[in-house]
Amino acid sequence: MKSVQHYEYNKRGAMKKSGFIAVAGALVCAQGLTPVHAQNYPTRPIRIVVPFLPGGATDILARLLGARFHAAWGQTAVVENRPGAGGNIGADVVAKSAPDGYTLLMNSASATVNVTLYPKMPYDLRKDLAPITLVASAPIAIVVHPSVPARTLPELLKIAKSRKDILNFGSNGAGTTSHLAGELLQQQSGVKFTHIPYKGAGGATLALISGEVEIGMPAVTSARPHIATGKMRGLAVTTKRKSSVLPDLPTVDSMFPGFDIDNWFAMWAPAGTPPAILSQVHAEAVKSLQHQDMKNFMQREGAEPVGSTTAEFAAHINREIEKYARIIKLSGAKAGE
Repeated sequence: MKSVQHYEYNKRGAMKKSGFIAVAGALVCAQGLTPVHAQNYPTRPIRIVVPFLPGGATDILARLLGARFHAAWGQTAVVENRPGAGGNIGADVVAKSAPDGYTLLMNSASATVNVTLYPKMPYDLRKDLAPITLVASAPIAIVVHPSVPARTLPELLKIAKSRKDILNFGSNGAGTTSHLAGELLQQQSGVKFTHIPYKGAGGATLALISGEVEIGMPAVTSARPHIATGKMRGLAVTTKRKSSVLPDLPTVDSMFPGFDIDNWFAMWAPAGTPPAILSQVHAEAVKSLQHQDMKNFMQREGAEPVGSTTAEFAAHINREIEKYARIIKLSGAKAGE
């Protein structure tokens, strides 16, 4: 049974291209033109599909953007949650929707993971969806249970190499960025861990706090309060930049150059949506990142606003697909394990 939940914001106020680069090129051109086809857009409510359950960062960002769209355009923005298959169900809904600007997708880095993780995809990410913009990016923290004597990442790797038994690391589930961050760390360090997947961030966090696993890869904001109370110890962050909420933690990239995994969030539309409409949505989404509600959320989540151009976003997606394909193939990770 499909899970569909609607949320409304009332308090505040074409030819189908064959690939990502073609769509992005059309958008770049369109952004410098008068949006003739968008003069009357929107004239009715807009649907923003989120392919996950309510309450997560992807969902909240969609609501905040929806509120800003409503304030700017006077049309209600409805957030529709369509979870399942690692985000594929909701994304497929958008890919198969009318390309008229009234159905948008708010998704995460999982979209690029799924291209390789799932042997059969119901849609083609680069052909069936038009990139609009990267919205935000947040680091992942590498943490350990207090029983592990390591206080730095090199110490953890040294301990792991010297032990006869293999340390466990818990993730938010097979194929999640927390899982693949752990796999990439093993690949670059040569150290082996045992992966224990959980059903979501809550289960993985509880497992680490209880000592069921020794190593965790939570979002920085999930880790911060537990690090403060001594229930877990932070060792590093997985992005090339340091975290604004855990500034004392070094980056893994400083030890293993090129290491860069983050939780990012972005917006798409169905391929074939008129470039002028995509340009209008892009402009308002980027403008919305300066609103105080968005800034407050970013600060709480330890996230950084992005607001990329469509060409930058298209290039980013290609890089992410290639990166995760390498990690998945080397690790043998499979969906649902």
